[in-house]
Amino acid sequence: MSDLVLRHGWVIDPANGIDGVTDVLIRDGTIVAVGEVGETPGVPDYDATGLVVCPGLIDVHVHLRVPGFEQKETLATGTAAAAAGGFTTVCCMPNTKPALDSPEVVEDLQHRIRREAAIRVLPIATITRGRSGGEAVDFAALADAGVIGFSDDGDTTANSAIMRQALEASKELGLPVIVHCEDKALASGAMNEGDVSRRLGITGIPSEAEEIIIARDLILAELTGGWLHVCHVSSARGVALIREAKRRGVHVTAEAMPHHLTMDDEWVAGSRHLLNVSEPDGRSGEPADPNTKVNPPLRTALDTRAVLTGLLDGTLDCLATDHAPHAAPEKQGSSYENAAFGMSGSEFALPLTLALVRAGHLSLSELISKWTVEPAKLLAGERGSLTPGVAADMTVFDPDAAWTVCAENLKTKSPNTPLLGMTMRGQVKLTLVDGEERYRA
Repeated sequence: MSDLVLRHGWVIDPANGIDGVTDVLIRDGTIVAVGEVGETPGVPDYDATGLVVCPGLIDVHVHLRVPGFEQKETLATGTAAAAAGGFTTVCCMPNTKPALDSPEVVEDLQHRIRREAAIRVLPIATITRGRSGGEAVDFAALADAGVIGFSDDGDTTANSAIMRQALEASKELGLPVIVHCEDKALASGAMNEGDVSRRLGITGIPSEAEEIIIARDLILAELTGGWLHVCHVSSARGVALIREAKRRGVHVTAEAMPHHLTMDDEWVAGSRHLLNVSEPDGRSGEPADPNTKVNPPLRTALDTRAVLTGLLDGTLDCLATDHAPHAAPEKQGSSYENAAFGMSGSEFALPLTLALVRAGHLSLSELISKWTVEPAKLLAGERGSLTPGVAADMTVFDPDAAWTVCAENLKTKSPNTPLLGMTMRGQVKLTLVDGEERYRA
């Protein structure tokens, strides 16, 4: 295990109220001290002057595509991308082949994680066998196998009786039911339904398709007392529904994605103007660029402001990426309507959300909390701080460093992002997992 002293960094640890220039001492992969560190013979120094030092970022929503879809991403490339983005822990979704619906499949994945992953990967199991919606999984057996929650992400669990069963199990097991909210009958389009979709002649997806299922799942969570976690909230009404449910005491948590905070449906028309921030625009893109196709879709500017308000007032508990890599033929080899939904996100999440800090919406400590303390609560709080005695999962970044998004410089296997060619501000310099270097710029 690694020994290291990070010296003279701007150390931000929201869990312990630390926000200032100091040192961090690591021995045997564990944080020993946060504060001025004297001479440490035999222990290497890392000069963090001018850099932010914080707990390792946690992403509760990624698609690593393993097993079964290695043409999109592998454990090696997906976790390398996450490490380059400053993430030390990610939670992988179960829409794989085979789906993560049995202890045997989960255990096989865990063996592969130990062999191939650059960072910590925590698996999420399905709600239904094969994600087919027809039969509930054995929730207790999967919990014993080490999953951190249950989700049919990519699809809504349409059967309300199964959703009730899942939420009842969540109450017993203390693990969240992580829901993708989408009424498939209404969601037959390819982008947000509105003025832009009509202008482009692309069939739209109304926000009601998301909101109807959010409302149903909140009702079931209230009925059962179970733990509901709502994925990638994208609409103003969706935020309002969750806010009101929290006021009633419903056990619900929720996440916001950087793209739903900073991009709207005008990006499908070619805009490269980031919303709610003061960053320079990118060069206009081609209309109907498949890299702008994501689910839930990029909605209106009004929706982005509502999602931001929900993040700031605690309605939306944490940030996550929904990193969704797709091989080039699945994106560029077909029409917009037929292209796969999803954006790569691991390597852009920190700079996109740092722009919210520069715009004055929240402090740097508050942002780091949304990437560390808050997601750690979904994982029994075992990570997310620099408390002496805990594993040295740490991220070091330059909040002002500028870099250009180029496909050839990214770690992900599938650089499907509309940010290609744009300049980002904020760059990870060092990522440590258990004190061991997993990324260095």
